[in-house]
Amino acid sequence: MTSSDFCVGDPSLPRGPQGYACKDPAKVTTDYFVYTGFRGEKTPNNVFGNNVTLAFSNVFPAFNGLGISMARLDFVVGGVIPIHSHRTSEVLILVKGSIIAGFIDTNNTAYYNRLEIGDVMVFPQAMVHFQINVGKTPATAYVSLNGANPALQLTPTSLFAGNLPANIAQKITLLSRKEVMQMQRIFGAA
Repeated sequence: MTSSDFCVGDPSLPRGPQGYACKDPAKVTTDYFVYTGFRGEKTPNNVFGNNVTLAFSNVFPAFNGLGISMARLDFVVGGVIPIHSHRTSEVLILVKGSIIAGFIDTNNTAYYNRLEIGDVMVFPQAMVHFQINVGKTPATAYVSLNGANPALQLTPTSLFAGNLPANIAQKITLLSRKEVMQMQRIFGAA
């Protein structure tokens, strides 16, 4: 049996460019269309003072084939989502706190603003962007991305947590060797 209405993904099978293979629609229940992973308090747990809860098709298989995904962003006071990019566009709605959010275009023009509860901001496809909690309380935002697998590339971890040699990181960032080594220690590469 097949359904032309939806394709709930089967993450136990290999993923292809179009997503996961579809589960048998006869075995799909309403529960597959409900995601509960955003419930409750989320404790920021990293050097950036954030917690990102992803709802991509690998954890919410109903998104498979629909070209959408979501995430919940939680920030401590002063917490950040560091400069990063996706291969998709993103829409953010702030539901708690106050943040500065922005992106930088390919002309190096920064577009940023202080957002308050209920404000929405869009980040165009592939633009590097960021969020900073500038309020006096924790902050929470939800984002939706126009891709089931939008990918996430954090610039700091791309430069300092992987296998990029320190001497190359030093040349491409204009940081001193000491600064590069410090960043590699922070991000676990050294």
